[in-house]
Amino acid sequence: MAEKIKVKKSINKASSKRKGLDPGAYEKIPGTEYKPYIPASKILPELTLTSVVVGILLSIVFGTANAYLGLRLGQTVGASVPAAVASMAILRGVLKRGNVLENNMCQTIGSAGESLAAGVIFTVPALIVWGMEVSLIEVSAMALAGGLLGICFLLPLRRYLVVEEHGNLPFPDGTACAEVIVAGESGAENAKLLFLGGGISALYAFLMKGLKLWHEEPEWAIPGFDGAVVGIEVYPSLLGLGFIMGPKIAGIMLSGAMLGWLGLIPLIKLIGANASAPLYPASKVITEMNHWEIWTSYIRYIGAGAVVFGGIWGFIKIMPVMIKSFTIGFSQIVKGNKKGEEIRTDNDMNMGIVLGMLALIFVFIAFLPPLKLGLLRASLVVLFSFFFVPVAARMVGMTSNNPISGMTIATLLVTSLILKGVGYEGEVGMVAALSVGVIVCIAAGVTGDMSQDLKTGHLLGATPKKQQLGEIIGTIAAALAIGFVIKLLTTAYAIGSAELPAPQANLMSMVVKGVMTGSLPWNLIFIGMGIGAVAEVIGIPVLPFAVGLYLPIHLSTPAIFGGAIRGIVDKKFKGTEGEARRESGVLFSSGMVAGDALMGVALAVLAITKVGGKPVAEILGNLGHNIANAGGSMLSLIMFLVMVGLLYYTAVIRKVETD
Repeated sequence: MAEKIKVKKSINKASSKRKGLDPGAYEKIPGTEYKPYIPASKILPELTLTSVVVGILLSIVFGTANAYLGLRLGQTVGASVPAAVASMAILRGVLKRGNVLENNMCQTIGSAGESLAAGVIFTVPALIVWGMEVSLIEVSAMALAGGLLGICFLLPLRRYLVVEEHGNLPFPDGTACAEVIVAGESGAENAKLLFLGGGISALYAFLMKGLKLWHEEPEWAIPGFDGAVVGIEVYPSLLGLGFIMGPKIAGIMLSGAMLGWLGLIPLIKLIGANASAPLYPASKVITEMNHWEIWTSYIRYIGAGAVVFGGIWGFIKIMPVMIKSFTIGFSQIVKGNKKGEEIRTDNDMNMGIVLGMLALIFVFIAFLPPLKLGLLRASLVVLFSFFFVPVAARMVGMTSNNPISGMTIATLLVTSLILKGVGYEGEVGMVAALSVGVIVCIAAGVTGDMSQDLKTGHLLGATPKKQQLGEIIGTIAAALAIGFVIKLLTTAYAIGSAELPAPQANLMSMVVKGVMTGSLPWNLIFIGMGIGAVAEVIGIPVLPFAVGLYLPIHLSTPAIFGGAIRGIVDKKFKGTEGEARRESGVLFSSGMVAGDALMGVALAVLAITKVGGKPVAEILGNLGHNIANAGGSMLSLIMFLVMVGLLYYTAVIRKVETD
């Protein structure tokens, strides 16, 4: 007999009776208005000294861990959910204090370090690869400028992206984070389900990534179809995110990946079967290249072109909204807010302060040491940040994926062309272009994290103005620390070595060098833009499709399993039972995201902790690699399907009761 759990209804729908969160918050219900967990009329401590101190510590910790992960793997671990769990443990478990909104503030400040670190490590190491000396102060200055720039450009868009688009943009990480905080607050059955998912996921991640008992990225070649490969990253976090984002977006991302891995790579293999010389930009003959080499040499450029088109098109579509949002912001300067009309949960920072910050940031970037980029490059920084901030925010709202690499590539392409046109050449031109890309990349990265945080705050009933101040505090703290982190890592390890290959930074380096030396494969970029245009014409959302094409198929396949389970729940169950099952699935999925991410951060710390001259992570990994080699890809798939089965049982089979 199936075990029963009790899941209460949410208040987002007109018939709901309790204060809670709607796991299907992104499903628009005509004639209803979202009611946050903490009502606007209730005031609780948020931006306290405790939340600031704990948040700053978490920001530095997660920023440091993700800097290493990004340099090692080219990927970072989202820190919003781990920061929420960690702050909850500190506030409730250690300090025996805190409330939902104070906990939310801790995670808002704490998660800033991860997003800022991603922007830095995706770009700055390219300078080191070129053999240049990068000062600690310069790194921190670029991080600070980019982070604050992203915050300033996102602030006027909060109402549109988070409030008006509440029924359309799921913000998977933001929703998961809110579920974590509320579950920790209630301490009832919902919390048990959340932490059950987190505990199982953390154990799974430790066995896979720590002890190396099974491979993380199994893949299978399709017999008789040369070059066609299907792979999967068997991460529980990606499975959980697929359930949260739903079947539509997960399916669109997978379709983009399938075009690349089941269409374009085999096509290139077929056409290049009789090639006798390498086809630029590859250095090998196509017949001698495997699927990963073809993806690196050709598909990634095509995907970048699709992301560029998606960014341009998304910007064009959102331009009227941006104008409206900035107009509302300007009216705040002229009229101000009347005290009687001010609603706590809709109280943003004054636009006059935001514009003043923008002016100071521009002056700092253009004319003051240590940056002193000059008027032209500072203008390009502001222009591209203004261009990509809404794109990044909307992208994470749909899929949780922030394609900052693609947006940075677009920035570097145009910037390099402009600078080359006005006389910049060689090494000087490369450094000049990359200095613009670094700041824009950081701005886009911080924007993605902040938009998720603002969504979490909207669901919980936080005060936007205080959250925005928290973002600024977290960004400043992380920026001051990241310079020391990069200096430490470059001293301890060789950037570009097997230990820290810095794959994203190497890609940026290749793009800039390609433009400055006239060797960039523009045809591949234009092909990608053409594919993006076709997707738009036939009604496919361009950005999730382009992200799927740009990333390896291994990242899209696990999400489709979660999305499919969510689709089964939505189709099979209606009314209050459908609500309850969605909530069960989202809680368990949120736990999987949290457990996987927290274990990823813990293992990153072990990777830089040495015993007997060897990293602890390496010692642990040697324990299980023989089992992984013996089990092969099938063992990895079986273990992942176990997690799929647990999610399916939780959301579809397990009995639920509704009030």
